[in-house]
Amino acid sequence: MAPLNTPGVKLSFGGILSQSFRFVFGNLRLFFHLVTIPWIVSLVLRIVGSLIDEDSLVTVLLEKAVDIVPTIMFMVAWMRLVQLGPNKIGRLPGTGWSARETAFLAHFLKIGGITFLLLAAFALTVGSIDAAMLGGAAPVDPEMARREALAAPFGAGFMVSALLALRVSFGLAATAVDVPSTPRQSWVLSRGNGWTIMGILFVIFLTAAVATMMSALLSLSLMRALGAGSAAAIVVWTIAILVSYAGAAVAATAQALIFRALSKP
Repeated sequence: MAPLNTPGVKLSFGGILSQSFRFVFGNLRLFFHLVTIPWIVSLVLRIVGSLIDEDSLVTVLLEKAVDIVPTIMFMVAWMRLVQLGPNKIGRLPGTGWSARETAFLAHFLKIGGITFLLLAAFALTVGSIDAAMLGGAAPVDPEMARREALAAPFGAGFMVSALLALRVSFGLAATAVDVPSTPRQSWVLSRGNGWTIMGILFVIFLTAAVATMMSALLSLSLMRALGAGSAAAIVVWTIAILVSYAGAAVAATAQALIFRALSKP
């Protein structure tokens, strides 16, 4: 069990954020070394998903669920780099699956499993939304209104569970270095710093989402200008997935720094 933090420990919002970004950008060589295989696996999953049925919500949700595997491989290695240094990373991510990664996956499901299920329920209930309806150009569809009413509890539950998951997600850093940890222990460790932790991780994930979207739009515009045709999609996915992994690295760094700060004896 990770030791409880001493009273009076306060996390620095700006300090954790700046350290997290500095660490990632200061270790880009190691980032590319660790991310290469998971990046390729995620790209293959995206291509396979598009070949099956790109417009199906079920396909998209299944793709995201399976994509957790290469993401976990990368995050475990990156968290070990942050906390233990490059000599303690262990196996190169993507070359095998270990008991440590199994424990990490189990911990991750305890933290985010309900959040993912609520998101899936919300997406499947609402279904696709006609863009014309958002601008008021078309009359409100009664069936759409009914589905939105049914999905509202799932949406509210998702937002609440996502915030709670953010608060205790730093405990994953403990599992990455083989320290037993549970969401309950992380909740206790985070007392007095809950909103700071949620704010730090929310800013990181929001920034990563915006950066991923912008990289996809810019690369798509460039490919269309060059007349790349069908190859444009693969290029866009390649760049966007890499940017999303960079965002995951920043988040994993912040989680590791938070755990290290709060678990000091």
